[in-house]
Amino acid sequence: MATGRVVYPLYQLGNPQLRIFRTNFFMTLVRPGVPQPEDVVQFRVSMEMTRVDIKNYLEKIYNVPVAAVRTRIQFGSNKKRNHKNQKVKCPDYKVAYVQLDQGQTFQFPNLFPEKEQTPESGSIDIQNKYLEEERQKYQVDPRRGGVPDCFLCKTTTKCPQINKKGSCSQESAPG
Repeated sequence: MATGRVVYPLYQLGNPQLRIFRTNFFMTLVRPGVPQPEDVVQFRVSMEMTRVDIKNYLEKIYNVPVAAVRTRIQFGSNKKRNHKNQKVKCPDYKVAYVQLDQGQTFQFPNLFPEKEQTPESGSIDIQNKYLEEERQKYQVDPRRGGVPDCFLCKTTTKCPQINKKGSCSQESAPG
């Protein structure tokens, strides 16, 4: 077997075509930073693409009617620094503003719509019951009259009034 260039047979009308032509260009649809008219679509395109290339790309491959194409080169950011504190420049890129033909509009799709949050009927009851139980835990006993818990509990060692014998001095006081 010969290892070399593969020679394809010549294409004759009616025969199947053996290869598909794919361009080395890329076009990325981006959401515009500022509001644009409905018939203008913004793309990031390859730096080598011209206005004619962009128009032909959209019309021939995607069958999108194009009225006009405007391009600009966006300079990359020069503010980043690497670990050696050297400035690092982000690469430049080309932005294309494509105006669609008359009657054509484009709405950028909402990829992450907000879901309506309707709580289940039983979950509200469970939540209210839990909330009431928690309130009962922290509710102050009206018989205590504002006295801290440590004065009423004999087992607490954090009470500042506990003497060396282990009893609270407030308990022995007449009262």
